[in-house]
This record gives sequence, structure tokens and C-alpha cells, in this order.
Amino acid sequence: MKLPNVFGFSKRETVAILTILAVLIVALSVNLKIAVRKRRDAQRKSDIREIQVALGKYYDDFGFIPLSSENGEIEACLPKEGPVKNEKGSPIFVACKWGLDKLADQGDSNYPAYMEKLPRDPSAGQGFEYFYLSNGKDFQLFAALEGKSEAEYDPKIEARGIVCGTKLCNFGLASFDLPLDKTLEEYENKLDE
Repeated sequence: MKLPNVFGFSKRETVAILTILAVLIVALSVNLKIAVRKRRDAQRKSDIREIQVALGKYYDDFGFIPLSSENGEIEACLPKEGPVKNEKGSPIFVACKWGLDKLADQGDSNYPAYMEKLPRDPSAGQGFEYFYLSNGKDFQLFAALEGKSEAEYDPKIEARGIVCGTKLCNFGLASFDLPLDKTLEEYENKLDE
């Protein structure tokens, strides 16, 4: 039995058109996934650069860089219950939450914030987070790029095994000319030699 023509096309022509459409849909979806991944990686790189600039301004004003918390957050926020001071009368800072807290002069609310809101990784819900290390003089700031083909992807950072959420960090920026493939302690020890 002969099949009828669909929209004036023969069966062979209809199969060819559907095959071409299927290939186009697959190619478009792959390209869309790559474009979305590149956009997230571009956002990560931009966020890390903005934080680096803000920390540079913080250093210019105070002469030190905020310390890092155990889980890689910037310790520059006051506790929610209000200021707490140590035995020397200096304020005790707590970790600022990515995506919630601002980086600001906690002693002067009239002074403009260095960042109104510390950015959060665009894929924070999927296990990606930024990671910050600081000794008060220098800092390293890391992210996990999804694309290993990104120019800024650094396998030396990945080899350090620093975890950005649940992913290995592979991109970063630091204060001054601090290398990212060494710990802050290794860098200081090398300077002391």
C-alpha cells in the first residue's frame, strides 16, 4: 500500500526534512548549552575581578586585607547581633555570605561600600562557590570554571586541590603579583629566603 503525501511531499522527502530538522535541533541545543556555560564562566571571571578591585580599595583604605574564614569566605562583616570587640577594643569580624552581604567599612556606615553585595557563583545551587584565602597581607580568590577550554583555566590551580563548593577551583586572581599555584605560606617562605 502506498503512503499518501504529507503537505505535498513524498515519504522520502518528509523523512529527509525531519532528519535535517532533528540534526539542526541537536546542533542548536549543543550550541545553546555551550553559550550558557560560557556566559556563566564569563560571569565568574567578572565577579572575581570585581572582588579583587574591591579588596584592593579596602587595602588602600585600611592597610590590610580581610582574613578568610575556614570555608573560604571573606571575614569583613559584623555579627548580626551587633558589633563585638576583642580585648584590644578592635571589632571582631565574621564571614560575609556570598550573594548576601556587602563589603564595606563596618565602622562608618556613611562611607560608600566597596561592594554593595558580594557576588555569588552563578551556579551556586549546583555546587559551585567562590573561595577566598587571606593572611591579612595577601589574598587569593578562586572560582571553578566549567569550560576547560577557557583561556583563564589553570591546571596548576586545579592541582592544588582547593575546592570551590563541590568543584575543584581552576581559576583565580590574587593581590599584587602573588602566584596562584602556591599557598600563601609557600609564597612568604620563598620571599624570606
